Amino acid sequence: MRRCKRWLWSWWIGCLALGGCAYYSFTGASIPSHLQTIAIPLVEDRSTSPFTNLDQQLTDLLIERFVNQTRLTLEPDLEAADALLAVRIERYTNEPTAIGGAERAERNRVTITVSVRYVDQVNDQVLLQRSFSAFEEYDPVAQGLAGEEEAARLVLRNLADDIFTAATSNW
Repeated sequence: MRRCKRWLWSWWIGCLALGGCAYYSFTGASIPSHLQTIAIPLVEDRSTSPFTNLDQQLTDLLIERFVNQTRLTLEPDLEAADALLAVRIERYTNEPTAIGGAERAERNRVTITVSVRYVDQVNDQVLLQRSFSAFEEYDPVAQGLAGEEEAARLVLRNLADDIFTAATSNW
């Protein structure tokens, strides 16, 4: 019982200390206190993907994470926003990972690589600039194009999670 009280007391002191530096939410997202708004323009798609809506899907996923899991509000004016998150899909590949009988692919891997630039426009500081890559596999024989599309959707979800985590955990 005494150990539990000591731990709880330490936890509250830690929360108070964190509160002075940045905003913290129970999703794990930490945002500098001077950032109130974020602009997330439509993701630029430079890939050769067979799907024309990857840019919109990833944009929607990023907006969902940054607006629903932080205190930031979405600002449509790029220049007026406190923070700017610019993302570009650089590469899309769909390659076999397992070959079966008759030289047919039994598993394919969809890989998407994006570049990210997250900028604190109040302090004119780059907070995050790097590439992210994720992949998912599917059965091209049983699932066909629908399987590839579902794999791409899952990859985008993973990328959005990775970008969000990297952008909000460095404080």
